[in-house]
Amino acid sequence: MKQVARFMLLPVAATMILTLSTGCELRKKMYDQPRYETYSESDFFEDGSSARPLVEGTVARGFLREDDHYYRGFVDGKYASSFPDRIEVTEALLRRGQERFDIYCSVCHDYAGYGNGMVVQRGFKQPETFHSDRLRGMPDGYYYHVISEGFGMMPSYAYQIKPEDRWAIVAYVRTLQFSQYAPMEDVPEAIRADLKAGSK
Repeated sequence: MKQVARFMLLPVAATMILTLSTGCELRKKMYDQPRYETYSESDFFEDGSSARPLVEGTVARGFLREDDHYYRGFVDGKYASSFPDRIEVTEALLRRGQERFDIYCSVCHDYAGYGNGMVVQRGFKQPETFHSDRLRGMPDGYYYHVISEGFGMMPSYAYQIKPEDRWAIVAYVRTLQFSQYAPMEDVPEAIRADLKAGSK
């Protein structure tokens, strides 16, 4: 019985070995086939290059970014005064904005947005406080654009911070600004007494 089983396994094993060896050979032929390395020379094209330049206006898949409001902070060529439709300002978005702000922005702007972060305390030029009349009056798109393109000594954060997170930071900056100028009526009654006591 055992000899019959072994005899039946021989064709299966032989087929597997043959298949694997053929696959390896094909792979080796594909790997060793004639081809041009990237940017290598070629006499096939008149310019002597093996690669063709991209057609003018070519955009990588997923990078068309036609929505100026979402990707650049502009509406009709001016800074947007609102958030894009695809951004819903929720508590989760504000928490995400705070997290991103603490990582990327607080080193200069400090955690409250007054512009006295750790690098400023060590000699770096102080940025304008977010609580100035000028910056409180700036539209939302302005903040998004500055995060994306940089401003003055501030570099662009377009490569470090994705668009949705830039809008989350803008929402959090607005929250910081509101926190310093919120009317007393907006403060929950349970906290008002503590605030009044602390201001004396």
